[in-house]
Amino acid sequence: MKGLRKVVYLPYKIINLCSMNKVGLGTRVINFVVDTLIIFIISYISYHIRSFYVFYYHITDIPFYYFFWAIMVVYYFLFETLFKRTPGKWLSISKVVNINGGKPAVWQIAVRSLCRVLPVDCFFLPFIEMTLHDYVSRTIVVEA
Repeated sequence: MKGLRKVVYLPYKIINLCSMNKVGLGTRVINFVVDTLIIFIISYISYHIRSFYVFYYHITDIPFYYFFWAIMVVYYFLFETLFKRTPGKWLSISKVVNINGGKPAVWQIAVRSLCRVLPVDCFFLPFIEMTLHDYVSRTIVVEA
């Protein structure tokens, strides 16, 4: 049924999305797994390169999870600012938009990227039907 307007009810505002379908939970899981795997590989390589300098130059060691969190924030910020999508979203043919269906502002992407570090991010899904980083940044992941 093309041409019908779909009304999406968000906790803070009602919007009309023309021909934009919100992605489902399965698509979000694919995005998460692909992006987390890429982030882990980059973090692992970066951590071991730095471990070389820690060993030979006796500088202070930093735990692996600091590398992972920092690279995660930078990864999501750069990809979503430049392309509105990450490699996981390219794979699942989805993108990030603001609540009006347009390109999100840089501050929205920054807030979105920083909120992902919080361990409670995904637990908001059953209560408000969206993740915390979507709710706080006022963005939606839709089919591209």
